[in-house]
Amino acid sequence: MVWVVIAAFNEAATIGNVVKDLADHGYKNIIVVDDGSEDATAKAAQEAGAVTLKHNINRGQGASLQTGIEYAVTKNPDVIVTFDADGQHRPEDIQAVVKPVKEGKAKIAFGSRFLGKSNVPLHRKLLLKGGIALVWLFYGVKMTDAHNGLRAFSPEAAETLNLHSDRMGHASEIIEWVRKEKIPYVEVPVVIKYHTTRQGHGSYIQAVRVFFDMVWRKLSQ
Repeated sequence: MVWVVIAAFNEAATIGNVVKDLADHGYKNIIVVDDGSEDATAKAAQEAGAVTLKHNINRGQGASLQTGIEYAVTKNPDVIVTFDADGQHRPEDIQAVVKPVKEGKAKIAFGSRFLGKSNVPLHRKLLLKGGIALVWLFYGVKMTDAHNGLRAFSPEAAETLNLHSDRMGHASEIIEWVRKEKIPYVEVPVVIKYHTTRQGHGSYIQAVRVFFDMVWRKLSQ
């Protein structure tokens, strides 16, 4: 049994279709964590058939995923998958990340857009490649895609996950946790669908925040 966890903030325009698309591909166990949205995200997710949890205030994607994963663990899942709310992930790629976990080849499978056939915009590619370099520099972990939100966790791994980075820094924190706990992992090819209308300066701001979050965690050790 696969449980899919989605963190959503002000995604009323897309979350319903994302949940319905997942259900059409056979994934019925879907958790949406509405992260203090100011729109009808929770209503849209619930009407589409998702289990809907809600933060009263906006805490960030990391905090929302932690909330959703903790809930999913209580449902005796075979695998827990994290999935984005904005329509950039494809439900047909879930099987790729789930397979090595179900087969016992890894405790965590990370989706990689660079192993897949994603048409990554140049500015985003530069940011992502910089993130890959920082992950190698800070944690000594070689990955092809360090900040992809499509992942699969075994329940045993998910139970031990305790994210402290509430916002986008959670992605690098997961990799740091994998290294420290020596959790077996693999990367698998997936495709990211980029929406040009959603690109902009926000990507650079997020990148800066992630960098300082990584520095802060490193200095706090």
